[in-house]
Amino acid sequence: MPSARFDPATTGPHGLAISNLVVRLLSEYTGRGATQARTHFNDNLVTVVVQDLMTKGEHSLIRDGRGELVLETRRAYQASMGDELSAGVEEITGRKVVAFLSANHLEPDIAIESFMLAPGDG
Repeated sequence: MPSARFDPATTGPHGLAISNLVVRLLSEYTGRGATQARTHFNDNLVTVVVQDLMTKGEHSLIRDGRGELVLETRRAYQASMGDELSAGVEEITGRKVVAFLSANHLEPDIAIESFMLAPGDG
């Protein structure tokens, strides 16, 4: 249960908690967390932008022209951790996650984790 009522108009402690959740899980699943993370709220949408998250090995693969393999592997990681990410966001916001979407970009090294929440009580 969240410590305070979730307000999508502000980030506050909910945004920090969600950013920390995403960085922690990325680190646990991939061996490296992002060095920057920022959570944004818009109505029923929570989006976390993370930067500088690729491993040294992934950077080597990208340099060697194997970027598609890195993206495919990242998609597999995100599918594996999607339930855990969604459960964490639900706990922090007190709202059900109805959809989880994730995407990576290689240059620059950025990923976006998005969570569509069920409508709140208004």
